Amino acid sequence: MIKQKTKGKMWIISFSDDLKNQRIAYNLKHLAPDKKIINVDNYENIPDIDKNLWQKNKKLYNFISNIQKIPILSNVSFNILNKFQTIKNIYFKKQNQNPDPTFILKQIYELIQKGWGKHLIEFLKNQNKELPIISDLNIPLFMAEYYNYPSKICQIVYRSDIQRSILPLNIIQSKIIYFASTENVAQKLLQYGVLKENIFLTGYPLPKENIGKINQYEIIKKNIKNRILNLAPKKNYSKNFQDLISKNIGRLPKQSNHKLTIMFCAEEIEKQKTIAILMLKNLAYMLQNESINLIISCGLNEENKQFFLKEILKLRLGLNIDKNIFIIYDPLPQKYFKLFNEALNRTDILWTNPNELVFYAALGIPIILSPSKNLNEKINEKWLIENEAGIKQQDPKYTNEWLFDLIREGKLAEMAINGFIKFKKDGLWEIEKIVKLSATF
Repeated sequence: MIKQKTKGKMWIISFSDDLKNQRIAYNLKHLAPDKKIINVDNYENIPDIDKNLWQKNKKLYNFISNIQKIPILSNVSFNILNKFQTIKNIYFKKQNQNPDPTFILKQIYELIQKGWGKHLIEFLKNQNKELPIISDLNIPLFMAEYYNYPSKICQIVYRSDIQRSILPLNIIQSKIIYFASTENVAQKLLQYGVLKENIFLTGYPLPKENIGKINQYEIIKKNIKNRILNLAPKKNYSKNFQDLISKNIGRLPKQSNHKLTIMFCAEEIEKQKTIAILMLKNLAYMLQNESINLIISCGLNEENKQFFLKEILKLRLGLNIDKNIFIIYDPLPQKYFKLFNEALNRTDILWTNPNELVFYAALGIPIILSPSKNLNEKINEKWLIENEAGIKQQDPKYTNEWLFDLIREGKLAEMAINGFIKFKKDGLWEIEKIVKLSATF
């Protein structure tokens, strides 16, 4: 049993092979006893029946997601899924409506009532029942509440397309605490009927190694200073922008400590494959001449890494690997995110689809957005562009034209500053403060 040195600690709950869940868990792991993340589908002595149910739950969503790749079926499949998960009108005029549970939510609770997750909650109770539970996964929190876990139960909500099925059967009576990534998310939770006292607007929990100390942000500021010099080498920005730099970042160095560096996030390879190939071909000459750096983040999948190695070799760029072309990959989530976060500190431009990485614009990194594929990504895209911290990609076949036009015009430098100024950076500390003090619960 884990009892000693647990003040301010909490159980960090995740799913073993889901990057989105693991990314949040990694950022919070210093708050877990012995920095140990509990994976609901692969913890110590998990019953086979529970493990199988977790795998089936994941396969259901993957099945729907894979249908998306078939153009004729994509819209139909997600319309069906949304019909099962949503209610008639999310934008309630009154709060505390407690809308009826969806078909999927009822099925989840039926499995819980039959014993799914009881072993997990008893396992946590036996380890240390005084520790709060926190996760971005909803189902383990339903289990904790159903099986009377005695401490606080908290969910991080960062997706903007909130569905009824992420909330418990009886929203008003539930004691689950919600940490919202944006004001929009907090407002939607209220509209669904979550009690105001159970919602905390914390922001997304960004990694400490990319931020620095709370309210000082010395790592962010150091990175932005070097980044600005690469994103606006001719300093062709307005007087107003110069004042923002001086006030929020400080004096810039004479030169950057690295060459212009683009990170292309290919964790979801099927979405990014075509874009990546076109971008690589277009930038091949600049890469061969070592005038820019390229980081390709491949996630946990060995196939992703091998795919990009093959493409790089096809373009006769093999000699540039580990010189100015870097591939980030590791099958273990904690090792992968360590590499990923280290690479972010020397990244000037992040090119990704509009997933949870849009929140990383708060680190002062301008984001190039690949086309959005679902409602959540569309909302993220709109949010980022409205705050002038990111921009939609143009044709990747002409990356060397439009991307460097943005640099010459100083637009990417302005996006970097906008992200740093406008977005919350303290999500990690906000969550930590609430958990440690527990005074506001």
